[in-house]
Amino acid sequence: MNIGELFLPTHKTKPLSVWQGKGDGKVKFTKMHGIGNDYVYINCFEEKVEKPEELVKFISNRHFGVGSDGLVLILPSSKADFRMRMFNPDGSEAQMCGNAIRCVGKYVYDNNMTNKKTILIETLAGIKVLELITGSDGNVAMVKVDMGEPILKARNIPVDSDLELFVNQPVHVLGSEYRVTCVSMGNPHAVIYVDNVSEFPVDKVGPEIEKHPLFPERINTEFVEVINPKRLKMRVWERGTGETMACGTGACAVLVASSLTGVSEKKATVELLGGNLDIEWNESNNRVYMTGPATLVFTGELYI
Repeated sequence: MNIGELFLPTHKTKPLSVWQGKGDGKVKFTKMHGIGNDYVYINCFEEKVEKPEELVKFISNRHFGVGSDGLVLILPSSKADFRMRMFNPDGSEAQMCGNAIRCVGKYVYDNNMTNKKTILIETLAGIKVLELITGSDGNVAMVKVDMGEPILKARNIPVDSDLELFVNQPVHVLGSEYRVTCVSMGNPHAVIYVDNVSEFPVDKVGPEIEKHPLFPERINTEFVEVINPKRLKMRVWERGTGETMACGTGACAVLVASSLTGVSEKKATVELLGGNLDIEWNESNNRVYMTGPATLVFTGELYI
């Protein structure tokens, strides 16, 4: 399905300088999502984006732009098969996104940029290994991602604390105390357990945790309800974005934190607003694996 051409509003002139197309004023893009975590993808083998930190502010706007949780650029790599850069709607660059990287895998395979079903993607959080699982139509339906080893040392997450590990520690915001466990999966996460995640005021507590002085680079926050040791239900407040339908690195952090605090096994299904992810923390190699879908929404052109 092609959405056609999306026209830049006349009062939005700044993005005119943020890319270079083929001289016709049009830039091709693809909208994809991983269980509701939606991004706009631009193939930088064909297009050149000059200032993605400016472009993302326009392109992510759900009223004046395409509408997304951010922008992902697919680029050549000297270290892996492909390189991925991703930007939040506020213009900040993120190290990694588990849902977005699955969609990158689907994009490059379905568009014949590779014929391999095991590929390497370079990110700011290191090189990730993707196993592509095709459906009956020959296109990628599911992707298993080796998300690497979790980072548990507080100073490396980073958390401004003298503790070696920041596990089940009190953090005070808005007059309440929350017990927080911090994990980095290439980007920082704070995991908080609540009794009823559906009713929890994520929009109020999330930004307070994100900008808390404990977290010098801000932090993503997961609010988790334990259904049973093999099933966890979460909502996420992402730094620079707000609440999203899903967060792949967040789901991985939730599984690790839940194992550390003894509320789950090392393999569980994590329920997010947009769907489910299967997460495993492998004891033999200390690596976290995430399996979930990647979905094409539409392709189109931005017409300047």
